[in-house]
Amino acid sequence: MPIDPQNLLRELFASAIDAAHPRQVLADHLPTDRSGRVIVIGAGKAAAAMAEVIEDHWQGEISGLVVTRYGHGARCSAIEVVEAAHPVPDAAGLAVAQRVLALVSHLQESDRVILLLSGGGSALLALPAEGISLADKQAVNKALLRSGATIGEMNCVRKHLSAIKGGRLAKACWPATLHTYAISDVPGDEATVIASGPSVADPTTSAEALAILARYAIEVPAAVRAWLQDPRSETVKPGDPCLARSHFQLIATPQQSLVAAAARAEAAGFSTLILGDLEGESREVAKVHAGIARQIVQHGQPLKPPCVILSGGETTVTLRGQGRGGRNAEFLLSLTESLKGLPGVYALAGDTDGIDGSEDNAGALMRPDSYARAAQLGLNARDALDDNDGYGYFAALGDLIISGPTRTNVNDFRAILILESSPLESSHHDA
Repeated sequence: MPIDPQNLLRELFASAIDAAHPRQVLADHLPTDRSGRVIVIGAGKAAAAMAEVIEDHWQGEISGLVVTRYGHGARCSAIEVVEAAHPVPDAAGLAVAQRVLALVSHLQESDRVILLLSGGGSALLALPAEGISLADKQAVNKALLRSGATIGEMNCVRKHLSAIKGGRLAKACWPATLHTYAISDVPGDEATVIASGPSVADPTTSAEALAILARYAIEVPAAVRAWLQDPRSETVKPGDPCLARSHFQLIATPQQSLVAAAARAEAAGFSTLILGDLEGESREVAKVHAGIARQIVQHGQPLKPPCVILSGGETTVTLRGQGRGGRNAEFLLSLTESLKGLPGVYALAGDTDGIDGSEDNAGALMRPDSYARAAQLGLNARDALDDNDGYGYFAALGDLIISGPTRTNVNDFRAILILESSPLESSHHDA
């Protein structure tokens, strides 16, 4: 029975998400002794789903508070779940961050705290440093998102403008024992970058934060500049005694999800190539993928068809136009423009949290006939790319993927499926 390329791509995406879901990965990492009182706090797109797992597996008394993105909540009984804005913080995020900090301040050595972190935690747990308003922080955050800065650069600035990130939350918990469980959404899985590292030491400096703002020519409010020039803006550094009782555990990574998707592809008879976590402009990353796909189709290198190319990571989009679309739609739009209907090549790009940027889609699908079908509708991939309108382009084709919030987040997922090129196969399922 012939394989439906689009269904297979959707299955690969589902495998990647499932491999990173809290219900699959959290329970095995919890402390052996699950009796006694525990305070649970957390932030991120997976925070509510992670809190559910704690409630299902902890035997002692539970209390606590977690914050997740609007629409990503879950039903918890002992742990309060609050929803707030992402990627730009709002007043709800500010209020819950103040409450989280108050909850873990003034604890004793006998107390235990569990911190649940996942992608989005940085914006959701927003507590500006002394003298900085939420509006100031929102303005800097928006400018960073538009600038093309990497996630690491953005988090360096965010940490130094925060009263809770860069190890400061661990400092507030001291002398209690703190267990952090994290789902990574960042290339390299660095603990200091996931949700801006509220419970781990931060090696970056205020001077580096200022340099990043200068590099991207971001004008900042006077209060922000004054704070970053103040020695008090420095984050908790490696070796600080307040981290002695703080334990950090990664429970899911983008690599695990790519491996799970590769296993599913190989079970279906496709060889796989995992390119790993990638950064860079979405449209440029797409051109590299297009080059690899062409080499496979034309020369059978580095793999012979049928095969699947997989990659993850977090690309960036520098806004040039007025269109709609996140990183994944932009990637697929650039891929479509680069390949121009290369026979036998299908692709899916989606955000594992179910939301591509700030739209309602997780991502989209590209088929060998996408370029031609769009042209029949009067759509030009190059023009759409100039307008950053990947959403509009793939919506017109009926090829958006709308999953709703998945309640996990290991960042972007990209799969390019290449069939053995024959007239029958390249036209199969294109109608």
